[in-house]
Amino acid sequence: MGAPRVLNVGAITGGRNVPSARFRVRQYIPALLKHCVCINELQSWTCAYPPSQRLQRPAWALLRLLEMAGASIRSHRYDVTLLQREMVSTFATLERWTGRPRVLDVDDAIHLFRQGSTARTLAMQCDRVICGNTHLAEIYRKWNADVVVLPTAVDTVRYCPRMPISSDPSGEMIVLGWIGTSANLRYLESIERALTTVMQLNSNVILHVVCDKPPHMLAVERARLKYTPWSAANEVAAIQSFTIGLMPLEDSFWARGKCSFKMLQYMACGLPVVVSPVGMNAEVLELGEIGYGADSIEQWVAALTYLVEDETVRCRLGVNGRQIALRDFSVTSLAPRFAGYLGFNTDEIKHEVPHRRD
Repeated sequence: MGAPRVLNVGAITGGRNVPSARFRVRQYIPALLKHCVCINELQSWTCAYPPSQRLQRPAWALLRLLEMAGASIRSHRYDVTLLQREMVSTFATLERWTGRPRVLDVDDAIHLFRQGSTARTLAMQCDRVICGNTHLAEIYRKWNADVVVLPTAVDTVRYCPRMPISSDPSGEMIVLGWIGTSANLRYLESIERALTTVMQLNSNVILHVVCDKPPHMLAVERARLKYTPWSAANEVAAIQSFTIGLMPLEDSFWARGKCSFKMLQYMACGLPVVVSPVGMNAEVLELGEIGYGADSIEQWVAALTYLVEDETVRCRLGVNGRQIALRDFSVTSLAPRFAGYLGFNTDEIKHEVPHRRD
C-alpha cells in the first residue's frame, strides 16, 4: 500500500494580521503536515475588517473584493476550501464561488450581525462548519447538519512558563495581567473598582496591561499601572511577567461566543486565572483547579486577594492550568482532530482521515 495522499487545503483568512488567522489557521500549518494535510493560506494584503476612517472604506471594499475574487478562483486548485469566517466583515459576498468541499471556521459571534443573515447564508453554503466553542455550535446546527467543535489552540512550546514556575518574575511584586485588543478594554475597565481595592489592600500589587491602546483607568495609581504596546514579538514575554491572569467579560450573547483564548494563553504560561465564568470560560474552569470564576466586584476582590496572599496556591493552580493546556488545547493535541475535520470521504478526495472526536 502506498503512502496516503496529502490533502491540499486552500485557506481564505481575514488577513495577515488578524488574530484568528494566526491562531486558527497559520499556527497549525507545520503540525498538520504530519497528518498529511497541507494548508496553503491564500494571503491578502487587505483585511476583512473595514478601516476606522469612513472615507477610506469604499476604496478598501473595492480592493478587498478584487483580492477575494482572485482567492476564490485560486481556491478551485485545492481539495478543500477553508473559509476562516466571512471574507468581508458582516457580509456574505463571494464565498459561494469558492471551491468545494467548503469548510467554514467560526470563532466569534458573527451571527449577531445583520439579524444572523450573513452567518446563516455562509453556513448553508458550506459542507461543514467548525466552531470554536459549544455555544457557537448550537447556533450553527440550526443552519448546517455537519457542525463540529474545535477550540482555539495554544502553541504550548512558545507559550510556556517562565522558569522557575514557583517564583514571581517581578520579585516581590504581584502582577495582575491582562492582554487583548482595545475593543475589549471595556471588560477590564468594568472591574477597575475591584482592582483598585486589591491594590489598596496590598502595596506590592501592580496592574500590567498589554494592548494596542492604553486603558482609561483613572482610579488606578499611575505608578502602579504598567502599559506595554502589544506586538507579536513581545506578547509571550509579557504574559510570562504576569503573576495572575485576568479575563473579565460581560454576560452577553457576544461574550458567550468568545473562545477563552486569553485564558488559555495564561494557562499555557503557568499562571493561575481569575475570569468571568461566562460561556467557554466556565467550561474551562470545570476541567480542573486552575483559578476562580468571579461574577461580581466582591468576588473579584475575594479571589484576587486570596491568590495575592498565597504563593503556594498560585503555583499549584498554575501547574494545573499548564497541564490542561497541554492535554486539551495545545496545537499538538488538536492537530489530529483538525485534520479529521478537514477531510471528506468523497470520490474526488481519497486519503486516510485520522480518528475524529466530536
